[in-house]
Amino acid sequence: MAEFVSTEVQEHVGVIVVNRSERRNALSLQVKAEIVDAVRTLEVDERVRVLVIYGSGGCFAAGTDIAEMAEMRPTDHLRQATEEVFQVVRHSRKPVIAAVEGYALGGGCELALACDLIVAAADARFGQPEIRVGIMPGAGGTQRLLRTAGRYKAALWTLTGDMIEATEAYAANLVSLLVPSGEALSRAIDIGTRIASMPPLAVQAIREALRLGADVSLETALALERRLFERLFDSEDQKEGMKAFLSKRQPLYRGR
Repeated sequence: MAEFVSTEVQEHVGVIVVNRSERRNALSLQVKAEIVDAVRTLEVDERVRVLVIYGSGGCFAAGTDIAEMAEMRPTDHLRQATEEVFQVVRHSRKPVIAAVEGYALGGGCELALACDLIVAAADARFGQPEIRVGIMPGAGGTQRLLRTAGRYKAALWTLTGDMIEATEAYAANLVSLLVPSGEALSRAIDIGTRIASMPPLAVQAIREALRLGADVSLETALALERRLFERLFDSEDQKEGMKAFLSKRQPLYRGR
């Protein structure tokens, strides 16, 4: 049984909660492993169509556990698969939403950035402060900031380690939605519920186009988008969605 991570299912949304508030939900090796297990368990749960990751105690995750990393050697990271949690979240077969209250720093920020959407409280704070302890982001921090906020903001934030206010993160396109303090989880679940009501094959296709299209030329990305668009016309959900629209009724999607 997991010690620091719990899960529950609300409608079609699987909620993953990190419960290590005495350490501001620092991502120890055990916490990372438990998040991986939670994601994999909910991925095969047929009730679940969307995942939400949340930190208890008013803090998303204030970084990776420095006490564990202090004496690590390069081979330790390989042997202990310290990046696995970010890979598993990033490549989840189901959409993942980060619900951020309080701090999302270092590995916590990278965990949020690995998700498809980020819902953040207006007083939340993001940041990549690794440089202040002699290292650098190693799980997507530099590259995801670069691809969202651009080179100059990414350089400012990673070279100074300064915190990023939620309002600035939103303005820089790091955050999908700003909400009042204390409402990140409920609003993330609401968005997850809305996505879960959409045709699953179209959801998968859009996520694939967004993930793969971001790192290729525009012409290649447009060709990818077109192929995915065309492929959906072989689905039962496309027929159902359009028939329901023309009949002015609610569609019933089956993911086929």
